[in-house]
Amino acid sequence: MKIICVGRNYTEHIAELQNEKPDAPVIFMKPDTALLKNGLDFYLPGFSSEIHHEVELVVKICKVGKHIAQKFAPNYYTQVSLGIDFTARDIQSSLKAKGLPWEQAKAFDNSAFVGRWLAKESLGDLNDVHFSLSKNNEQVQCGHSAKMLWKIDELISYVSKYFTLKTGDLIFTGTPAGVSQVHSGDHLQGHINEQEIFNLSIK
Repeated sequence: MKIICVGRNYTEHIAELQNEKPDAPVIFMKPDTALLKNGLDFYLPGFSSEIHHEVELVVKICKVGKHIAQKFAPNYYTQVSLGIDFTARDIQSSLKAKGLPWEQAKAFDNSAFVGRWLAKESLGDLNDVHFSLSKNNEQVQCGHSAKMLWKIDELISYVSKYFTLKTGDLIFTGTPAGVSQVHSGDHLQGHINEQEIFNLSIK
């Protein structure tokens, strides 16, 4: 199982981090050891003093595929969830300034959290899905899949040009604006279309 993540997929988030708008999806990977399973707490790592939350819609690949045409992409996933791409922002900023890869900031142990899974049919039009993240009962991120620069099926088609997708692979589809630092004692709640998808404590 691999975790494929998409960066810079929402215009407002691109602006808040003062990044350039890409001409194609920005792809990076996390290893399977990055997955924090639902029901466990997230423990702040000692190597960073600035861990940020990035809430994202996540899809789970259900069969092997390569060079998938966009029109066939819906056949390759049946479930959607909400997750958090935890990011060591201090480390990422330092690496980006030097033109180096992001893995230390993005792919560390337990940096990819996923809540409970929903059948995609239960969500209706996947280009009209609302989702949000609350921190300590205050909404801090609010996203709408219609605002994705590249929609889910486009991402699956694009990624499959470079990587064979296998059953169980996860695709994190990008985060909207509102990312911020988490601290010990924080409590995060994620919702899709008003349905609670996760409760997560920060330790």
